[in-house]
Amino acid sequence: MVDPRIRQYREAALAMKNGQFRVPIPIKPDDEVGLLGQALAELGPSLQARFEEINTLCTITEKINHGLILDEVLNYVYDSVRPLVPYDRIGFSLLEDGGKIVRARWARSEAPEMKITSGYEAPLEGSSLQRVMETERPRILNDLEAYLGEHPQSESTRKIVEEGMRSSLTCPLIAMGKSIGFMFFSSMKPDTYREAHVELFMQIAGQLALIVEKGRLYQQLVELNETKNKFLGIAAHDLRSPIAVIKSYLALLLRDFLGEISKEQREVMKSMNSACETMLALIDDLLDVSAIESGRLDLRPQEVDLVEYLRACHASNSLLARAKSIELQLDLAPDLPRVVMDPHRVNQVVNNLITNAIKFSHPDTAIVMRARALSGEVEISVSDQGQGIPEEEIPRLFTAFGRGSMRPTAGEKSTGLGLAIAKRMVEAHGGRIAVQSKVGQGSIFTFTLPLKTPPRNGQ
Repeated sequence: MVDPRIRQYREAALAMKNGQFRVPIPIKPDDEVGLLGQALAELGPSLQARFEEINTLCTITEKINHGLILDEVLNYVYDSVRPLVPYDRIGFSLLEDGGKIVRARWARSEAPEMKITSGYEAPLEGSSLQRVMETERPRILNDLEAYLGEHPQSESTRKIVEEGMRSSLTCPLIAMGKSIGFMFFSSMKPDTYREAHVELFMQIAGQLALIVEKGRLYQQLVELNETKNKFLGIAAHDLRSPIAVIKSYLALLLRDFLGEISKEQREVMKSMNSACETMLALIDDLLDVSAIESGRLDLRPQEVDLVEYLRACHASNSLLARAKSIELQLDLAPDLPRVVMDPHRVNQVVNNLITNAIKFSHPDTAIVMRARALSGEVEISVSDQGQGIPEEEIPRLFTAFGRGSMRPTAGEKSTGLGLAIAKRMVEAHGGRIAVQSKVGQGSIFTFTLPLKTPPRNGQ
């Protein structure tokens, strides 16, 4: 006859498999089967504790990945992991000044008064923390008073003891293979960490080290980006003036204001003038990129008659299209409203879409600029019968220098910045820009403008 306890043990094991760790398990009498029940009964709480540890670590990881600031994560740790690990105080310090100084960054304590708070610092060299950093292993002190008696020069230990702590566990913070600081768990009772599950403490410290390093790298990236924007703006601005001067002198020479020039000289100067215009266009694009990246894109909105405005855009681009034997058509809905926008910035968008369509279209084709009113916005599109864009290249079209594999049909120049700038100009107005395209059939670029006043700073 099968012992009925075996069936109960099997049911208990299945329940634990499904996450139910506290189930009644008979453990009497003390025979071999009973001892198995005893082991199973002890396994349940152990599995539950481990499950709670893993769940807590997963939650901490999730909060870190969501980009919460360090103080919020540390406060979350302090409030949430107490059922898993014992402490009455948690401190968080970072290595600074090239790793020479240990500076307290954050701390919370159950003591009436904290003796070590944010900003407290001490040299690393010669301290017990140097050994922790070098070995990358935790340090456990289960009798802080005895340790202070042996090391009376340790000011930080004296302050912690004065705060009421009697045992501590120090974990090194390691991120990307580099020591960046320390996390201190302290208790008001001695011997708290004699049976400590050190791996859990190290996992918590490791997760927090990641958010610190991520924050440092992000700050470095922000500073580098700001430096790049300043350099870009200064370089572009300083380049514009001499090129504009050269272009002005070329204009004088081409008009024979400084004496008659030969046919050969005239052709050379026309080429030089064309190169100057290309350079000025690139510099203007770089200045726009600098303004956008630094948040200094300034909009000057005003009420515009959209019909007259688009007709003017059509007229100014028709000659460019005609020079390539391309017909630029205009299709305006009859109910187009007046729109509040920055006409100069929107003109950059329209001109970019039309000139791109001309660049990538073959002669004897047509380009159509359309506009219609929708609910709460107007939609403007430019469609061509050009080469089209491969589907895999569309996602990078609106990024800086995001050129595709298609080439201008007459060898025209392109900076690769136009669509990226157009996207930001449209978004600064609160609109959207998109493209539909099929290789061999052409493309349709569409953007919208809301029927409301855009913010003056374009943000």
